[in-house]
Amino acid sequence: MPPATPHLPRQASIEAYGNGGFRFAEMSHRGSLLCLPSGIWAWNVARAEEIDEDALTPVMAEAREIDFLIVGTGETIRPLPEALRWRLRELHISVEVLSTGAAIRTYNIVLGEGRRVAAALVAVA
Repeated sequence: MPPATPHLPRQASIEAYGNGGFRFAEMSHRGSLLCLPSGIWAWNVARAEEIDEDALTPVMAEAREIDFLIVGTGETIRPLPEALRWRLRELHISVEVLSTGAAIRTYNIVLGEGRRVAAALVAVA
């Protein structure tokens, strides 16, 4: 679960990643991130296998503001459990699962287009 307040109370492009963290809006963060309409949040997920409905509860809480969720699963692509994909579909959220690097590039483009996007990004070494 993310902390009570975001690192940044708005969405922003991810400028860099690696060494276990991310850089965005002249800030840096060690660990994984949730990039939601409400802001950029710390995400207590260290491996793709930890992504489940509980881990994505903050995404589901903002479902009315999200059309597209991009999930970065680390160095390699790891599919989400089918039940979780169906749960997101029920909330009208389309999901794309990519490696974290590809997810960041896609997120930045879609965010720049002004679309209703969110990202769940697992940090990589």
